[in-house]
Amino acid sequence: MDRFAKGTMFTLTIISILFVIVMGIGLYFKSAPILSERSLLELISSSQWRPMKGEFGFLPFIVGTLWVTFIAILLAFPISLLTAIFLTEYAKPIVKKCVFPALDILAALPSVIYGIWGILVIVPFISEKLAPFFVEYSSGYTVLAAGIVLGVMILPLLVSLFIEVFSIVPIELREASWALGATKWQTTKKVVIRKTFAGIIASTVLAISRAFGETIAVLMVCGCMISIPNNIFESCYPIPALIANNYGEMLSMPLYESALMFAALILFVVVLIFNILSRIVLYRMEKKLN
Repeated sequence: MDRFAKGTMFTLTIISILFVIVMGIGLYFKSAPILSERSLLELISSSQWRPMKGEFGFLPFIVGTLWVTFIAILLAFPISLLTAIFLTEYAKPIVKKCVFPALDILAALPSVIYGIWGILVIVPFISEKLAPFFVEYSSGYTVLAAGIVLGVMILPLLVSLFIEVFSIVPIELREASWALGATKWQTTKKVVIRKTFAGIIASTVLAISRAFGETIAVLMVCGCMISIPNNIFESCYPIPALIANNYGEMLSMPLYESALMFAALILFVVVLIFNILSRIVLYRMEKKLN
């Protein structure tokens, strides 16, 4: 029975890995027509996007994706980390009973709800209240709006992951620190965070991977302007928004379809490389801490 269970789990693990490989191969073959006509360097370094003239420059979409993801993590990470620390180390049970359901509701909301919230609240706030202090004019449909909406979307995920990571630390380590005269904050900083630092990095990487692929909410507030944004008050056009906006309309143009599949391949490769590099960093950190 044990041998059967082991074989079954091993098979399912291999199938999971094969899914990733098959997806990558499928995207590559779908992208082959445009890769045979344009060099990889030309595609990712050019900013000219004129499909009708056969010009496919992905640089504005890559930069837009990185901008939005960076702002989302910059906003969500400190809030999530401090929230998780408060809930695991300081909060009373009654507070946890109120906060956890709220986080579950946030995590369960469809992305289109976040998009509508962004249009009704974030976009007007940026356009009328915030942007006038920095630029002459902004429509509100900006890099900042997309980053804020995306940051709020990944907030529940990050908080949940951080809470799980902090919960792994044995209570004995905390008690030993308190017995030596350390305060609660000193114990949190020197024991809990230090012990779970690798887990914090892994959780953040998972959230970044999730942020890279968010589509509808970002699409609704980013402005969808094909240009490289010079500041956070300009519009952008992330890769997921490009695919969602155009796929299905231009299938009669094989090269255009191939370009969209290449956009998906870029997203796939970026997430894959990011996760591999993070695993290498995590492995080295764990060796150093242990």
